[in-house]
Amino acid sequence: MRARNKKRPLFAVDIFSGAGGLTTGLKAAGFRVVAGVEIEQHAVSTFKVNHPETRIFKQDVTTVTGTDLLAETDERCIHLLAGCPPCQGFTSLTSKYRRTDPRDRLILELARLIEQSRPLTVMIENVPGLAQKGKRLFNQFIRRIEAAGYIADWDVLQVADYGVPQSRRRLVLLAGRGFSVPIPPPTHSRAGDGGLPKWTTVRSVIAGLPSPKLLAEAKASSGGTGHDWNVVRQLSTQNKRRLRHAIPGESWEKIPKRFRPDCHKDKKAGFSNVYGRMQWDEVSPTITAGCTTLSKGRFGHPEENRTLSVREAALLQTFPADYVFSSPYMEHVCAMIGNALPCVFAAVLAESCANAIHVNMNKPKPTSKRSRKPRPQSRDL
Repeated sequence: MRARNKKRPLFAVDIFSGAGGLTTGLKAAGFRVVAGVEIEQHAVSTFKVNHPETRIFKQDVTTVTGTDLLAETDERCIHLLAGCPPCQGFTSLTSKYRRTDPRDRLILELARLIEQSRPLTVMIENVPGLAQKGKRLFNQFIRRIEAAGYIADWDVLQVADYGVPQSRRRLVLLAGRGFSVPIPPPTHSRAGDGGLPKWTTVRSVIAGLPSPKLLAEAKASSGGTGHDWNVVRQLSTQNKRRLRHAIPGESWEKIPKRFRPDCHKDKKAGFSNVYGRMQWDEVSPTITAGCTTLSKGRFGHPEENRTLSVREAALLQTFPADYVFSSPYMEHVCAMIGNALPCVFAAVLAESCANAIHVNMNKPKPTSKRSRKPRPQSRDL
């Protein structure tokens, strides 16, 4: 991705930074990311390697203040505060569990930081369930930022409509202090309607890559570190049989019953996408932390008898091909990749914020007092 919007320096902060997927998108949209906040050690290490110019606060977000963030900017002004708070309590993957996740309330820490630092624009991303299962907290977040003078708009978007080679629905909220930030229109469409390019396919992203190594082989050849993460797990004999019979794009129901796991032999229960293969000429399913595990999704390679490699999963999340994942542990790297906001999608959203900032900064100042128009009401949740 190339940097855009070079009209003037724009400062951004990235809350819940993870491995830096959001920061990668912010930088591609022309923002200088001056600060990030992340507590998980492997993610922090990865962020530092790829974004050494950014100050990363390795601490609990509840201990960070708006003053801390403002101190990292040259102008004591944050142009964009962006964040992807933990979504485990709102995702459909945990909908059968009714427990309350203590991380659910971290979205209100974003509200606090907005109130304290007064950024010009705000960008929040989460799972669609935030507006349903998390409705009470989401409403509270919107009320607080609107009381602070922000005009907010939100929608649930399909990232494939923005050039990401993956089906992934995400709730996006954009807000400006005293002005609105438009939700960007799609840049792609499934069938190429309206003159837009068709969705980006799995084939266009991972076809032709070198064959991956088994994790054990990669560790042996590199001494446990230094490999490029084009690696896969060793499949069991049963899973190899299942994958041989899996039809790209179809569910486990197309696998002969004798090869299915016991839990799928006699009933249509559980997730339909497990033990499946991707299709070359479609987008991938949602990339999750289980992206290299056959039992956790339709993560089988379109034609080879293996799952996705870690690097292939990162490419489907639109991380740059040379992005470094600084951890010796495959499960941590997969979590960093699956939890990330796709970089290309982040860049499109950040560009909308940058454009709104430039438009409103360049507006002529009124020479006389004018009656203030009533502020639009936020969407009824």
